[in-house]
Amino acid sequence: MSVEETRKIIITIGICVKNGEDLIKDAIDSIRNQDFPHERMEVIFVDDGSEDRTLSVILDSVSRMDMQVKVYHTEWRGLGPARNTVVDNASGNYIIWVDSDMTMPRDYVRKQVEFMDRNPSAGIVGGMFKQRSGNSLVSMLEIMMHRACAVVYGRRTTSKSKERVKLLGTAGSIYRVEAIRQVGGFDDSIKRAGEDKDAAHRIGAVGWLLCQSQAIFYERCRESWKALWYQYFRYGYGNHYMFHNIKGYAFPLYRKLPPAGFIEGLLLSFVAYKLTGRKAVFLLPLQFVFKTTAWCFGFATGHIYGDGHRSRSEILNRKWESETPIFYSLNCIS
Repeated sequence: MSVEETRKIIITIGICVKNGEDLIKDAIDSIRNQDFPHERMEVIFVDDGSEDRTLSVILDSVSRMDMQVKVYHTEWRGLGPARNTVVDNASGNYIIWVDSDMTMPRDYVRKQVEFMDRNPSAGIVGGMFKQRSGNSLVSMLEIMMHRACAVVYGRRTTSKSKERVKLLGTAGSIYRVEAIRQVGGFDDSIKRAGEDKDAAHRIGAVGWLLCQSQAIFYERCRESWKALWYQYFRYGYGNHYMFHNIKGYAFPLYRKLPPAGFIEGLLLSFVAYKLTGRKAVFLLPLQFVFKTTAWCFGFATGHIYGDGHRSRSEILNRKWESETPIFYSLNCIS
């Protein structure tokens, strides 16, 4: 890519994926359909050790994309290193992170870029996500749970929760490249989950604003118990790191135990029943027990492996200017 072409790029779409062959085509189609000028966009795919046809689906889709595309493939290294591959190779002023299970309306990129342009002090701007339900009982219960949570928790925000509310995830969020590079990128040691909230905490700590826009994107609910287990296992694993390393993020662990999950699920089931009239929502207590059990296994695994039990000075002192591009054993396909 010439210097002149590089200067045209305003927004980089970053997709870090592993084993997403069943979902990623919809995510790619939603990128292709954006009404933002395609000559001002680039897409960076990082296939982080997929064992299915994810890479083949990506390469097949690239030929139909009328924008700059880079594809990287490597053995599994984890989310921190995968996201840094995007950060290190981004040509745009901003990065929008797209997960393999999400899709964006046609105007999503444009709205997020316009928000950033109007707010030069914003380091990260999150979007508003809505759940897309599938055909399974698992996904239906997740949709009902989110609707009930919106009613119950939307009414109250406590001072103790403010720090966690500010720590935006990556899905659908737009990052100012200057901000993420200023703090040295993502933490390479965070492999499974939590790398986004850790980065958000550090970006906010150096003075950038963390904001929420009204732009809406969609995420697909998990369709199987196995997928749901893995999702909450990752959440627990990542939360162990944040529990030890992010000031103000510590929370009473008893709230994550299965008995507490059963009580919360029971309370939400009554709210969900009032909203929907569906008796199946009374399975929510069992689903909450399932999810909190997975979360606890993930948290305990993080403890066993010692994630979070170390000094973070090396990460905090990382200097972007002294870094060379992170290629490692990656193969740049395109």
